[in-house]
Amino acid sequence: MKIMANRMDRGFFRYQQEFESKALEVLRSGWYVLGNEVKSFEEEFAAYTGGNYCVGLASGLDALWIAFRLLGIGKGDEVIVQGNTYIASVMGITINGATPVFVEPNEYYNIDVSKIEEKITERTKAVLVVHLYGQASNMAAVKALTDKYHLKLVEDCAQSHGACFDGQMTGTFGDVGCFSFYPSKNIGAFGDGGGVVVRDAGLAEDFRVFRNYGSEKRYYNKVVGANSRLDELQAGLLRVRLRHVQECEEERCRIADRYLKEIQNPKLLLPGIQEGATAVWHQFVVRCEQRDELKEYLEKKEIGTIIHYPIPPHLSEAYQYLGYREGAFPITERYAREVLSLPMYNGMTEEEQTYVIDALNAF
Repeated sequence: MKIMANRMDRGFFRYQQEFESKALEVLRSGWYVLGNEVKSFEEEFAAYTGGNYCVGLASGLDALWIAFRLLGIGKGDEVIVQGNTYIASVMGITINGATPVFVEPNEYYNIDVSKIEEKITERTKAVLVVHLYGQASNMAAVKALTDKYHLKLVEDCAQSHGACFDGQMTGTFGDVGCFSFYPSKNIGAFGDGGGVVVRDAGLAEDFRVFRNYGSEKRYYNKVVGANSRLDELQAGLLRVRLRHVQECEEERCRIADRYLKEIQNPKLLLPGIQEGATAVWHQFVVRCEQRDELKEYLEKKEIGTIIHYPIPPHLSEAYQYLGYREGAFPITERYAREVLSLPMYNGMTEEEQTYVIDALNAF
């Protein structure tokens, strides 16, 4: 049996008729940029998250860097962020000339809130929280700190569509919630896409203007903006995804529950869920001191896995200029050596799950 780490075709075939009907509807409409599909998706996604406004953008990275740009964060400013995130989170900060200040993660792979305060300086302007692997961070504690020090709060929700803390959905706690709709995400398009959720009407309008060359009215430009527009076709297909988000989330939770109950190998550390948080299982990540051996073992059994992520941003070539060396963030670096994402996708059969579980227990 061959099992991929992720499969996006299963999710398509399950709702194939709806996707194809919507695609034809958009293609036949003759309107492909900033039309009714984008407007409708923005309204529906805002309602889904509980945020006041959603603005569709071209990618999750655009959501991040434009967010910091519009919040006025740039050269000379510092943004606190966890060290074990995907590098796009950090790029959202540095594209604007600001400096990332890294904090170690906790046992749930999210930012260790107890280590934030010691990193706050007079240059600190914001905290970027990343809800990694689909589990909500401790937003009550983070929000208390950002309120205390009058800092901006940005959430990277690329992996956490639908995850909640104390019943409130990620993306709605801070100034801006940044989302990716890359095809592999829990709510994924069929190409690149992203968006933001905000509570402030003025900020939402700033995003709409900035994404469209800084233009509020065609050919009249208020600011130097960007071309970062969620297109009509992707917005329409995302509307189909959104209709089925609950059943897809419940399916991923069932798969995760099986993994948690039936994987019984002392060499593997299974993920936990923090009190008050929910997880939507964008990834199911285990840790193993013999991670590379485990990955090779599973490959021989034709079970695909992914390392999220093998090189922490502070040790990447892209950020050599920050001056960090190995050992700067030992917890982050240990996770990079030990984490492994198991197969997790909608449409994964019980037989496939059993095959993965049996293989892991025999390692």
